[in-house]
Amino acid sequence: MKINMPQSYFSKLMRAIVEFQMIEDGDHILIGVSGGKDSIFLAYALAILRERLHKDFQLSALTINPMFPDVTFDTERIVKFCESLAIPYDTIDVDIAGTIEKQGGKNPCFTCAYFRRGAMNHYAKDHGMNKVAYAHHNDDAVETFLMSILYSGQVTTFTPVTYLDRIGVTVIRPLIYFREQETRDAVKLHGFTPEPSPCPHDGHTIRQTVKELIAKLENDVPIPDLYNHLASAMREGDGELWPRAKNRKEMRETYFSYLGNQKKD
Repeated sequence: MKINMPQSYFSKLMRAIVEFQMIEDGDHILIGVSGGKDSIFLAYALAILRERLHKDFQLSALTINPMFPDVTFDTERIVKFCESLAIPYDTIDVDIAGTIEKQGGKNPCFTCAYFRRGAMNHYAKDHGMNKVAYAHHNDDAVETFLMSILYSGQVTTFTPVTYLDRIGVTVIRPLIYFREQETRDAVKLHGFTPEPSPCPHDGHTIRQTVKELIAKLENDVPIPDLYNHLASAMREGDGELWPRAKNRKEMRETYFSYLGNQKKD
């Protein structure tokens, strides 16, 4: 396959790679490929980097079968796609569906993501791969940021590069500067046909709710530069936050300094 990419896309890709130093000589990167538009584009983008960068690194790809009932798990098109890019490819079964059923109504997305990540990381470790690449784009990061604020009261999101010290694997997210529409346009441009999501909860998740909330605020209110402001708020040093809440033990001495000689019991 002759591979190429518009310069505007390549520039965004290189910005992430250079800014966060994602790829080094000797890396063996395992790409998480679901068959959806984002992971297909990620594999394609990394194949281009393998050709253009002055770095000596290897690529492999893995698809996890979550074993959802009544869902056909067919990877034939993914196999052919990875072969066309000369990327070694494998699949493994992980009973995520069974685990979700045992959770008794808990957030299925959290369970699915947790076990997918665990399976990917351990596969990489067991096969001598030092990095795992996920296809999270900028919209994913912003949505995760807003989800964390609204649903857990925490100002946080995933980072472009994360070192997992327990297992010795580094997670990278090379598409972090791409908007979701850009990944959708990219697969159309190159004639790829993404696989439909096998998840029975697809389109009915907290992430979908937040995605629609952002779109509604942009379209209905509207708030100028809303999305860009959310993306900027994820950055360290942009603005001021309260210090973390202190517990009773930490405040005890100060508390009684205000009360003078009153009883401390």
